[in-house]
Amino acid sequence: MDDPRTLFDLTSRVACITGASSGLGRQVARTLAAAGARVVGVARRGDALAQMQAEIGEHAEAVVADVADRAGIGGLVQVINSKFGAPDILVHAAGVNTREAADEVTPDGWDATLALNLSAPFFLSQAMVPEMKRKGWGRIVNFASLQTTRAFPGGIAYGATKAGIAQLTRAMAEAWSPFGITANAIGPGFFPTELTQAVFDDPQRAERNAAQTCMGRNGQMQDIDGPILFLCSNASGYVTGQVLMVDGGFTAK
Repeated sequence: MDDPRTLFDLTSRVACITGASSGLGRQVARTLAAAGARVVGVARRGDALAQMQAEIGEHAEAVVADVADRAGIGGLVQVINSKFGAPDILVHAAGVNTREAADEVTPDGWDATLALNLSAPFFLSQAMVPEMKRKGWGRIVNFASLQTTRAFPGGIAYGATKAGIAQLTRAMAEAWSPFGITANAIGPGFFPTELTQAVFDDPQRAERNAAQTCMGRNGQMQDIDGPILFLCSNASGYVTGQVLMVDGGFTAK
């Protein structure tokens, strides 16, 4: 038997992470780089991306772009490919939550949420899949949510996109896994990120959320490391079309 530790080795792999300027996207970039991958972080905030790049070092590049700009996808992929070559791994961590109540949802808020959370993962993947097919190896990881299966107040647009992510992940697997490309999703629980800042700014609310998990605590950034490394490496070679909830058992209760 080969050394099982090599299953998680990403040396020679290229990973593209959207939303890499902060939060879980930035943590994913750190983790994949530590496992040997060369990473290309994509986000709209150049200053924060530059900090990510400086933190990781020579194995990181930054591309400032709005992945929700569908007309710019072709040009964006060319820029990404110019850094370290065509990515083998694509992680969609960019997201937005307008937190509009159902009676207050605006067309602009709805459209912006769908464009970034649901349309961008598909169209960016679609544009990158041909090179993954050519290599016969690829990993696509989408970001689901507790709201993939649970309804939260003020989350109707966000929840609709995250429920869609689950089906998008299964459909990607059906379409592309015959070519050696796996498609899976991670569903984070409550982690201290910009999207959940309002939750963690309220200690009582954060404590209530922690109490609803099986583990009795909210997520810490390093809790995402093992699951993302598994789904981006050879360790998950026969796993596709799945949503892995990384939520301390919140959805199990």
